[in-house]
Amino acid sequence: MTDLSSLTLRRLRAWIRLLRFVRGAESQLREFLRINFDTTLPRFDVAAALYRVNKPVRMSELSKMLLVSNGNVTTVVDRLEKEGKAQRIADETDKRVVSVELTEDGRNWFKDVAAAHSQEIDRIFEKLGHEDLSQLRNLISMITRTQN
Repeated sequence: MTDLSSLTLRRLRAWIRLLRFVRGAESQLREFLRINFDTTLPRFDVAAALYRVNKPVRMSELSKMLLVSNGNVTTVVDRLEKEGKAQRIADETDKRVVSVELTEDGRNWFKDVAAAHSQEIDRIFEKLGHEDLSQLRNLISMITRTQN
């Protein structure tokens, strides 16, 4: 392995710290949702996507929105449907096409979970003020622009 430059090492360390933070925060959120709402982060993510769209969404489109496989979405939707929070709608012209939407109970449930989720995110970032958040947003924007 070649010697890494000082800047390369700093970038690597920054990446590791960022990864630790994201994984830790995600772990906190998973535990928070499990304990307080007996749900999972994937169920929350699917419900959030359906809530935002606010109309029936094809399962294939939902998997693209969430950047996960159709199988993963199917498993999560199965659970949400079993809990009465989502419902599948068969396409009238093509029975292979299935859409999904939140039920009224699902929308109400999601509102409650989303409000608590927002408070938990606020708690995780509580040490950051407006200026800090603007700086963080700008730094993340710089990084994401270099990926394209």
